[in-house]
This record gives sequence, structure tokens and C-alpha cells, in this order.
Amino acid sequence: MYPRIPTTTLLARTLFGFTVLVSTNLWAQTQNSPSLIEAVPVLAKEPTGTLTLAAAIDLALTANPELSAAANELQAVEGAVIQAGVLPNPDISSTVEDTQNKATRTTTVQINQMIELGGKRAARIASAERGRDVAAAELAAKRQEVRASVVGAFFDVLVAQERVLQAEDLLGLAKRATQAASRRVTAGKISPVEETKARVAEASARVEWNQAKGDLVVARKRLAATWGSQTPRFGQAEGRTDSLPEILSTEEIERRLSNSPALARARHEADRFAALADLERSRRIPNITVSLGSKKVEELGRNQAIVGVSIPFPIFDRNQGNVLEALRRADKARDERSAAEVRLSTEVAQNQERLKALVVEAQALQDEILPGARSAYDAASKGFELGKFSFLEVLDAQRTFFQARAQYLKSLSEAHRTAAELERVLGSTNSMSLAIPSRP
Repeated sequence: MYPRIPTTTLLARTLFGFTVLVSTNLWAQTQNSPSLIEAVPVLAKEPTGTLTLAAAIDLALTANPELSAAANELQAVEGAVIQAGVLPNPDISSTVEDTQNKATRTTTVQINQMIELGGKRAARIASAERGRDVAAAELAAKRQEVRASVVGAFFDVLVAQERVLQAEDLLGLAKRATQAASRRVTAGKISPVEETKARVAEASARVEWNQAKGDLVVARKRLAATWGSQTPRFGQAEGRTDSLPEILSTEEIERRLSNSPALARARHEADRFAALADLERSRRIPNITVSLGSKKVEELGRNQAIVGVSIPFPIFDRNQGNVLEALRRADKARDERSAAEVRLSTEVAQNQERLKALVVEAQALQDEILPGARSAYDAASKGFELGKFSFLEVLDAQRTFFQARAQYLKSLSEAHRTAAELERVLGSTNSMSLAIPSRP
């Protein structure tokens, strides 16, 4: 005959085996989660020479602190998904009656296991997965936002560099005008007042040059901040700006808008609250607790098996308040999704029309206004040297030409910023073509 194993020993072994099984299952879930074992990316190194747009975007997408925070949030939500699928822990209890007299003592040991009913575990997992979808959409939207910030800041640096060059040209022209006026005053052809005016114009050009250099410093710091650096190390930004952004068709905008990260986030948020409502409805069904144990009665000298079931009666608490709250929040999330669709559609339409106007303005400046202003300025400068024009006429032509160039740079900057904003909303990851404008 086989030796008889005491009931308490059998229960302890059963509890140990069940605990090992559940722990092994949880460990396997943790190890199979890709986000928890994902390697931490190596931070890119900022170049010390020229910086291209592609390199700036890579730097920001790798080292931007806000993007890293969104990625950490997604990994944290993965933990919630794992926890949602975990089964309730069993509990073991022991009761001793009549502790003073061993002969009449009764010892009870039992294991209690709660069994979830009503699809609570499935609803809990679905709710956690919808939360993960929201975090993933937020990460995608943050990537587009960071990318748009990089494009705008990069273009600001390009324009600031061009304005410094323009200010240097203006200062050089002012110096030559001062020298020409000085020679003509020495020759007795014009009044010394004209030379004074030329020197005032030269001083004004020097002030504008210093302001342009200060604006370049600020623009460089703003660009470096997109990848979390307080001090820019790159030498200069390299790119093109004379190629204007592409005007998208209405069909292309509608197609990309329907799949945009911002709109996807609103949809996932509505799905998450709908899943939370399902979870609260499932909690209206009570769980049952199954008990299995052994009762040793010293007076009788034998063990008695104990089997029990515990079921709560949902008389007062039927989770009605939480269900109502979850349903109304689900309605709110659907309304917010509709509002987001209208808001994003309006925002895209406004940016599209603004981009069209800016492209037309930049093309007119580049093809018609700048060449004419340059020609008038060159003619006035030569005429002044030959004594055919006054210095006031030269200053007026000079001011007109450089104001046209400044307006051209501003139009280019705003056009590419508007295009970057469209890319942020629409969610495209294609690189934008940036370039330093050809100087007429």
C-alpha cells in the first residue's frame, strides 16, 4: 500500500504548484513584451561642421526630451496591459479552535480562489490595450510635432544666415556710398551734407548687421533645443530655400487627414472610454470564491475535507454609479472626436490657403519685384557716381531693394513653416526640401 499523505500536506503542495504555474505564466508574459525588453537607443552626436535638415531631424527624433517622455509613457502602458491579464491571487487561511486544550483542538487550513465572471478579465485587457493605442498615437503625434518644430527652426536658421549675408552686403554698399560721397565733397561737386547723410546710412546698416547676427544666435539656440541641447555645436545650416513647398491636392489632403496621428489619437481615446464602459458593466456581475481545505479534529482523531463557495448578493451595490460615469465619459470622448475632426479639417484648410498665397507672393517677389528693384538700385548707384542722381535717390533705391529682399526671405520662411504645420497635422514623414535662396 502507498503511504497516506496528510490532507494539509497535499493542500500545501497544491498551493505551491499553483503559485509556481501562475508566476511562470506572468514571467513569460513579461519576457514576451517587446516594449519592456527594447534596447535604449544610443543618442546621436551633433555634428560640429555643416548641419543638414535630415541630420537635424534624426537628432531631434533621437534625443528630444518630450519624445523620450512619450516613449516612456508607451512602455509604462505596456505594464498596464500585462497587469490587466493577470489572474487573481489565491489566498490561504488557517484557523485554530480551542488553543488551550490539545485534545479538543480543531485546526482548519483552506485555500480560497476568486473566479472572475462576466468577462471582467477580457474587458480589463481590452481597456488596457485601448490605452496602449492612445499612448502609441500620442507618440506618433509627438514625433510629427517635433519634426515640424525642427523644420521650422532649421528654416529660421537658414533665413537668419541669409539675412546676415544681406546685412553685410548692405553695409558694404553703404561704405562704398560713403567713400563716393567723400570723394565728391572733396572735389567740390556736392555739399558736405550729402556725406553726412551717407555716414548716417552706413551707421544704420551697421546696426542692422548687428541685429541680424543676434537673430542668428537665437535661431541657432532654438534649433539646438529641439534635440535637447542648450549650446549649438554645428557650424552652419546647409540647405536650399528657393524651391517652394509643394501644394497638395484636395484628394491627397483628405486621404492623409483621415489617417493623421492627431485624429487617430481622438479615435483611440473614444475606443478606450467605450472599453472602460464595457469594463464597468462587466463588474455588475459578482465574482465567486471557491474554497478548498482540510479540518483536523483532535477529539475525533481524523481529518475532514472542506469545500465552499462564496457568492455576494448585488442588492445595494450594482456598480450603477460607475457604469453611468463610464457611459457619459464615452459619450464625451465621441463628441471630442467629432470636434477634433472639424478642428483639424478647418486648420488644414486654413494652412493650405495660406500656403497658396505665400507661394504666389514668393514667386512674384522672385520673378518680378526683386529683379526690378535690383536694376533700379544699380542704375541709381552708377548715376550717383557720375553725378546724375542725388544721394537721396540712391538711398531710396537701396531701401526699396533690400526691403524687397527681406520680404522675399520672410515669405519663404512663412511658406515653409506653414508647409511644416501641414505635415504635422497630416502626419507625413517625407523629408521637406529646404534651400538657401538664390540672391538676385
